[in-house]
Amino acid sequence: MKRQDKAQIIEQLKEVAERASIAIVTDFKGLGVEDFTNLRAKLREVGVDCQVVKNTLARLAFEGTDHGILADKFKENCAIVTGYEDPVAAAKVVAEFAKESKTFELRFASLEGKYLDEDGVKALSLLPSKEELLGKALGTMNAVPTNFVRVLANVPRGLLNVLTAVKDQKEAA
Repeated sequence: MKRQDKAQIIEQLKEVAERASIAIVTDFKGLGVEDFTNLRAKLREVGVDCQVVKNTLARLAFEGTDHGILADKFKENCAIVTGYEDPVAAAKVVAEFAKESKTFELRFASLEGKYLDEDGVKALSLLPSKEELLGKALGTMNAVPTNFVRVLANVPRGLLNVLTAVKDQKEAA
């Protein structure tokens, strides 16, 4: 590979690392081409990229970015999974694929500059997605005014029940 090609790959990977909120490093040794293609398709569905790059190029690209803590850890065969908007989605797909495959392994990750080991990525994959969290927050925010209106509506309803009972009592007498 020519020096100019290497410089271009480093620059592209550096741009990806700067935009990414999560970078997951995996071991794909022994994984078939068909299985790896399936993984990439699953990752693309949730807006996540996966690249196989030489370790020295990855080291150079990741230095000076938020994910710089990973630069010294690139060893053997590795694929880099980068997620941009929802880091939980990337972790879910990778952790699920690692469960299904005997040869594919999670190694470590960087979540917005913080190092995560394999267990940390698996724990991240158990969290609800961004949409689920937003839905729960919206439901909670909506519940407060709804309950307040119900409480205020019960005051006239209670008064009306008392007046109706007094009317019924007077009619009976």
